[in-house]
Amino acid sequence: MTTLVGEFMTLMLMAIALGMDAFSVGLGMGMIKLRLKQIFYIGVTIGIFHIFMPLGGMAIGKVLSKEFGSIATIIGGLLLLMLGLQMMFSSFKKDDGPMITPVGAGLFIFALSVSLDSFSVGLSLGIYGAKTMLAILLFGAVSMLLTWLGLIFGRKLQGWLGSYSEALGGSILLGFGIKLLFFT
Repeated sequence: MTTLVGEFMTLMLMAIALGMDAFSVGLGMGMIKLRLKQIFYIGVTIGIFHIFMPLGGMAIGKVLSKEFGSIATIIGGLLLLMLGLQMMFSSFKKDDGPMITPVGAGLFIFALSVSLDSFSVGLSLGIYGAKTMLAILLFGAVSMLLTWLGLIFGRKLQGWLGSYSEALGGSILLGFGIKLLFFT
């Protein structure tokens, strides 16, 4: 019983850590004009990605080396850099909206960029034999909830900051991409 509680607490802390990435990026992305329906779908999509990415990582974690985790972090950082730069550049164009928005393919790029680190965690958990179902459900639920919070807070900030909000949101994504690339 104590082992199960300990593993649950460990996985919950990991889920919160992974979800904070989604919260931070959601805060930046929420600064573009999003409807509540879009926020709902973005959160659900990121939650689903945070289920399948670590599941995939766990499935092949016993086969791959730990080096692959750093490659996933680099890819995630580059995707966030691309999204952040694109948002910053599009904020200076008065006539166009952002080229990449969290809709369609843009939503999948966004969800992939914030869930690649959960793939790396899945690799590690696969090596150590963690409880798969508990881990992926916690990762998905916590990431979904924290994404919703980030997007809603970002939406509120967008109203306060007006036309500068998209540039600020892009700079948050850019900063987070730089953090992933150079400080992880």
